[in-house]
Amino acid sequence: MDLKEVGLLGGDEGGHWYYASKARALRRCLLDRQPEHILDVGAGSGFFSKMLLRETTARSAICVDPGYTEDRSEIQSGKPIAFRRVHGAGNADVILLMDVLEHVDDDVGLLKAYAESARPGTRFIVSVPAFSWLWSAHDDFLEHRRRYTLKQILGVLSDAGLSPVTGFYFFAALFPAVVAQRLGRRWWSTNRIPGSDLRQHHPLTNDILTRVCQAECAIARHNRAFGLTAFGVAEKI
Repeated sequence: MDLKEVGLLGGDEGGHWYYASKARALRRCLLDRQPEHILDVGAGSGFFSKMLLRETTARSAICVDPGYTEDRSEIQSGKPIAFRRVHGAGNADVILLMDVLEHVDDDVGLLKAYAESARPGTRFIVSVPAFSWLWSAHDDFLEHRRRYTLKQILGVLSDAGLSPVTGFYFFAALFPAVVAQRLGRRWWSTNRIPGSDLRQHHPLTNDILTRVCQAECAIARHNRAFGLTAFGVAEKI
């Protein structure tokens, strides 16, 4: 979770349909890999690392984010998790960049720095917002630099010296509704004030959205057409 949005969900990211669904898609990206040591770059609240420590055989995690006010360490599900403002690849065998690359000017450079210091066989999992024409006040609020097509994010992974394994779009089931909403706002609104789209929903709405995305997750790895998020998976050779 982006540090700018911490607190919007009352501390219950795991119960929110968006984060629960994205976490499920992340698990799909592991394929046959069971992580041991996780490096979570641009981790924010550390939500995804905490999920992997809880639900996989991972033994430790390091969350990196320049927005942290101080370095600290905690225990999550009986396993160590560290929060650091700066950290290299170390002994990580899975490196996450979940909704990170769209924030930096040099996305290839950031990835390359971690790729060069990572061990051979390290798996990189990245997620980014999809399609530049879906730009909205939410992107302005989070200070995004760009949105990506699937081809573009796989190209970034390759340009950074990594070997792409797979990639897919996610949140395709919600794509038509979000497209209509964002294009409608663009056409009818004269003032676009930056603001987050993240919010709490009625429990019934949250449950329906969770179930819809859960069903999509079962086939998401085959989706090369469209979605709100693009996932890219690559390895250090």
